[in-house]
This record gives sequence, structure tokens and C-alpha cells, in this order.
Amino acid sequence: MLLPLPLTPSEPHASAGFVFWGDPQVGGTQTCTLARKAMSYQIRELEVTRPLQSLALSERETGAAFLLRRKGKPIAFWMEELPANHVLTPSDLARRISQEAREKLVCESLREELAVAPEPSRLPSLCVAVCTKDRPERLARCLRSVRALKWDALGSAVRAELLVVDNASSDERTRELVSTFDDVRYVLEPKPGLNFARNRALRATSCDLLAYLDDDVTVDSGWLQGLMEAWAENPDAAAFTGQVLPYALATRAQVLFEQCGGFRRGFDKVRYGQARVDDESYPCSSGIFGTGANMAFQRATLEELGGFDEALDTGAALPGGGDHDIFYRVVRAGYPLVYDPGYLVFHEHRREIEALRRQYGGSWGRGLMAFVAKSYAQDAPQRSKFRRLVVRWFLRRIRELAKSFSAQEPLRPDMVAAELWGGVVGLCGEYGRSLRRVERIRSEFA
Repeated sequence: MLLPLPLTPSEPHASAGFVFWGDPQVGGTQTCTLARKAMSYQIRELEVTRPLQSLALSERETGAAFLLRRKGKPIAFWMEELPANHVLTPSDLARRISQEAREKLVCESLREELAVAPEPSRLPSLCVAVCTKDRPERLARCLRSVRALKWDALGSAVRAELLVVDNASSDERTRELVSTFDDVRYVLEPKPGLNFARNRALRATSCDLLAYLDDDVTVDSGWLQGLMEAWAENPDAAAFTGQVLPYALATRAQVLFEQCGGFRRGFDKVRYGQARVDDESYPCSSGIFGTGANMAFQRATLEELGGFDEALDTGAALPGGGDHDIFYRVVRAGYPLVYDPGYLVFHEHRREIEALRRQYGGSWGRGLMAFVAKSYAQDAPQRSKFRRLVVRWFLRRIRELAKSFSAQEPLRPDMVAAELWGGVVGLCGEYGRSLRRVERIRSEFA
């Protein structure tokens, strides 16, 4: 079993209601329509079963983000532009809760009253794998949050381990950091590329469940309970994804990303199967299943599928597509995939606008379309859906580009253009080029 280690009191965490300071030009709302002059947003947690406390913004804050919980469970998240130095009283907050989450709170109350306890069953053994490269500070924060979980709740008979996969770091800082934790296992994957690291984790464990975390996340206190609950309710599922909320909203880039949706996937549990009547592009639809920053798999099924495609998520050359691909392959193989919002992490978004622009172009443009091109070639029965997806994706990006020249769209034209160009590059042979790059990497380390 893992030994818990509390977070240090000075360490910021999104669910603790800390104030984050930032760039004097951050701004926006969840609907992506505000001017770009706002600064940083305060993140505040609201627990509806406890008395509400006033919220006071500083002179440098022009907005707030709210995470609403009921008995610890995440219920809703929203953002709101507010004047600097503004104060929200408990009555103000109560009105906002009613506006944003009244129906959800009623549904949760009913669900709790009507819920039937699941039949007792053997919990799976669990490996938590963190793949990392040259970011020991973020890795340390992530590991501390995982080790602080209530692992005893799994029971003494359940095996659990925490694994760090060092993905071709340029120095020894990652190894040295892990050596300071007596309950964290270290393995080295010398071949650069995230999916090389993910597959190294798969080979390094024999646990039933393999949960992957990015090194720039911290886990919520209910993360473990959320994953185990999702598994208990869906023991036949091969994959699980969870909610991803912002760790901080300290810069313009972070607020901009989150106001346009971030990595959020809502607060309803979803069980994905072979078809959906409300989505004619399913299961090809991009991004609906979740994100690789917070995902878990039945290890045996992942091995059966051949693991992750090492020609996707290869690093700077192709920084994306790997999570889209594995989720798609799980569903196409006939296995359920379950999204559970209680399986929650907090992600540190990119702080700089230029880094966010590269993310739009690389991960969401080139990476997505490389996955589409690969799947189009290998899964002929789904080709009409992929064609429809590509047409709609490009039309939407073109509309966003037109809006970006006005106040209707907060994204800068160069950011939308980067995503568009990345999509073109991804479709025009990027997957084939990546396959050749990966073969050269393998030959270097043979």
C-alpha cells in the first residue's frame, strides 16, 4: 500500500479556494464573449452543505471561477467576470448557485435517496503511472497529491503502487526526486515520446487497473473514490476518464483556455458504448471521451489492443492524438468506456499565450488530424463518419477565424490559424511521417 503524505500548507491547490495572481490582460467568461482586458480569476470552492462565506476580489482580480460540491462530490463549475475589489455576499453566492446548478442539486439529492448500494466485490489492484520529462517540480506536486489520498479505503488486501516513468529526461533530477519517496517506483523509458512512456508503464505493472496521470495535474481528494466508484458500477468497462478542471487561472492564456471550455466534460456520468443516437459522427467525434491527463484502463484489455500507438503523442513533432486513438480503439473493439466527474484532477494550463498557440496547432490540429488520417485508412466502415467530422471541423475553425477579428471571439487570429494549419498538416501525411520517425527512434535504441 502507498503511504499518505499530506500536502504542505503553503502549496496551492485549486480545490482549496486559493487566490491566484496573474497577467494584467487576462479575461473572459465561460461563453467566450468577453473583452480581453481581464486579469486573473480567483478560484473558489463552494460546499452547499456548509455555510457560505463571502468572496472578496482583490484590485488585480476581475473574475472568479467556482467549483460547487455537494457532500464533497463535484456538481458544477462556472466562471464569471466581476469588477476588481468586488465582494459577493453569501446571499449573492446562494443566488448564483441556484442559477447555475439548481436542477443538478435536485438530481443529486434524488440519486442519493434512491441509490442502491452495489454488491460487494473484489476491488482491483491499481497502478498509478505518471509519465514525465524534465519537470521535477510539477512531478513532485503531482506525487504529493496522489500520496495524500486515503489509500487505506482500498483495504489491506488490495495492492496499489505509484509508478514514475522518466521519458528521456535530459538530466538526473527526476530520478533524484523519485529516490526521495520510499513508496514510488522509478522506471526509465529512453525513447522520447509520451506513448513510448505509456507503453513502458504497461509493461512495468501487473495490476488490474492502470491509471495514467500527466505530471502537471494534482488529484482531487475524491479522485481515488471516484475511480473505484466508476469501476464498481461498470466492472465490464475497459477504460475510464474523469473530469479535468483548472489548477490555476493566473494568466491570460490560462483564463482564455478555460473560458473556451478547457478540458471539462460536464458533471454527468456517461457510459459510452457502440453507438449514440445523438451523434452521427460517433465514435469518431474528437474529444468527447475525455483527455489523456486523467485516464485509466483495464490492463488486460490495453495489452489485448496492443497498447498505445507510439507514432502518436511523440513529443514536439506530433504532440497529440494518442488519447483520441486509444479511446476510439477501445470503443471500436466493443468495450464500454466510462466518464465519471468524481474522478477529478486539476490541470495546470499553459501560462503563456505562445505556448497555448502551439497547443492549438500541435495537439488539437496536427495531432487530431493525424489520428483521423490513421483511422480513416485502417477502419474502412467508419470512413463516412470521418469525412463528415473533417468537414465540420474545418468549417467550425473557419467560422472561428472570421470571428477572431472581432470581439465575438476571444481567440487571436493567429491561434485559430495555427489550429487550422495544424489540421492541414495532420491530414497531409503527418501520420506516415511520424511512423518513419518512430522507426528511426526504435533503431537508435535497439
